[in-house]
Amino acid sequence: MKSFDDKVVVLTGAGSGIGRALAVNLAGRGARLALSDVDEAGLAETVELAKQAGARGIKSNKLDVADREAFKTYAEGVIAHFGTVNVVINNAGVALSGRVNDLDWEDIDWIMGIDWWGVVHGTKFFLPALIESGDAHIVNISSLFGLVSMPDQAFYNAAKYAVRGFTEALREEMLIDGHNVGVTSVHPGGIKTAVARSARVSAKDDQAATAKFFDEKLAKMEPARAAEIIVKGIEKKQARVLVGLDAHVIHNFGKFTGSRYQDLIALGAKYVMPKKNG
Repeated sequence: MKSFDDKVVVLTGAGSGIGRALAVNLAGRGARLALSDVDEAGLAETVELAKQAGARGIKSNKLDVADREAFKTYAEGVIAHFGTVNVVINNAGVALSGRVNDLDWEDIDWIMGIDWWGVVHGTKFFLPALIESGDAHIVNISSLFGLVSMPDQAFYNAAKYAVRGFTEALREEMLIDGHNVGVTSVHPGGIKTAVARSARVSAKDDQAATAKFFDEKLAKMEPARAAEIIVKGIEKKQARVLVGLDAHVIHNFGKFTGSRYQDLIALGAKYVMPKKNG
């Protein structure tokens, strides 16, 4: 997609972080925006920023992407409002830390509902309209942890690996069927967002220490820079976008070491990760 001018862009998780930065970036390029988030206050702030940046039109809605019926109703409302959809960015996401043996089923269902099913819902409910538009793109936000696995991130890894596989298969289907729908899987490294501070953790983990570790040791890139990289990836119809030097380094580390990367990460994690309670 060479231009976003007057294009309709659907963006979930727009209330903060990368989602907000994408909304502002695309507003500055003349897009019409359908913005959603569960955080109504954060979403309202994003709407004001997008207006200031020059959005051609904005529709905003509170949305829990894990709620299938709610998402279906939302998609129908967006299509009815704008008459078409050109870009869908399934960005909404959460984090969950802890050993597999220590995590509760409720929290497992929570992260899979948002990080996995939210992407599927956003894709399935908008795909017919995207195909019909004749000039479209789907962007699914995976993670660096959708390329390599990390201890205490098993279910985040599971969701993000699933997003990657789903997105890559969808891209192949669009190519086979001759639809003018680009498909991109995005893999950010450490971005300065609130995802760690709003994450859930197991009973044996210290939420504040986990968030501090992410914010101080891992989060290096500003959301605005991440958004710029993602938007350029859409323009170039890239199949995969790595966001951040850390994403490139760790991805290549995993490629060159093969399955041995697991042993090396496990060894290093003993010395750098926050200690467990109990």
